[in-house]
Amino acid sequence: MIYTVTFNPSLDYIVTVPHFTSGMVNRTSEEKIFPGGKGINVSMVLKNLGLENTALGFYAGFTGAELERLIREKGINADFIPVKEGMTRINVKMRSDEESEINGQGPAISKADIKTLYEKLDRLSDGDVLIMAGSIPDVMPQTIYMDIMKYLADKDLKIVVDATKDLLVNVLQYHPFLIKPNNHELGEIFGVKITDKKDVITYAKKMQEKGARNVLVSMAGDGAVLVAEDGSVFQAEAPKGKVVNSVGAGDSMVAGFITGYLKTGSYKEAFQMGVCTGSASAFSEELATEPEVLALLDKNKGIFK
Repeated sequence: MIYTVTFNPSLDYIVTVPHFTSGMVNRTSEEKIFPGGKGINVSMVLKNLGLENTALGFYAGFTGAELERLIREKGINADFIPVKEGMTRINVKMRSDEESEINGQGPAISKADIKTLYEKLDRLSDGDVLIMAGSIPDVMPQTIYMDIMKYLADKDLKIVVDATKDLLVNVLQYHPFLIKPNNHELGEIFGVKITDKKDVITYAKKMQEKGARNVLVSMAGDGAVLVAEDGSVFQAEAPKGKVVNSVGAGDSMVAGFITGYLKTGSYKEAFQMGVCTGSASAFSEELATEPEVLALLDKNKGIFK
């Protein structure tokens, strides 16, 4: 079984406002609501690619109830923990002459809620995949990713971590199966600016020295790099296409990589699937579907080396 964890999920309220003017009444020309959060995005793309999975996390209030309904509507097993205080956040993403965002805070997660999460994690069995993605609410311990990996260290799991800074660095000692920083995040960890694939490979290998097994680095329009645990290194240019919505592209890359690996056992195939899944989401209003990913794979065989 595949599990994802989203510690601070959201309802993403996406509105289009022609020529937004501050201090005035503005009206939308289009509006949509999607379930949001990096782990939830991974769950939705995994489902689109044919892999059943369970989404773990916290929810609260009427917004949390709607979040869970939307996730279940997409055919995903939502096993969320109800939180008594506060409500699941609403993130407003406004498209206008300039794009703007207002992100909510999220509910007050208690020690009892966290204990319940650990009880759910007790169900994981050898061979399962656990994907932890995204930021941590201020009310939670900032060591939670590391704490969970330490707690599960005796189980034979494939754990994926998609996070930034200390959240990511602190888990490396527990040998995550996959980490997925982008080139800017990778540079930030080492205090350098990384702009080319040669430097990406150098610093990805340093992440391996710290304990990561596989390091997948996204570079937006410059493509991606995988430094795998078997010593192989794969590179890709970015697939050609018009970027419509970059939200969730990195999460989609993670979902595509895991799908490719579980289906083939090949890091090369996993990397190609990951790159094309991330791009398929970026080229679409919504998250990547299997036909979109397969079409990109077919058209872009020459971008990989």
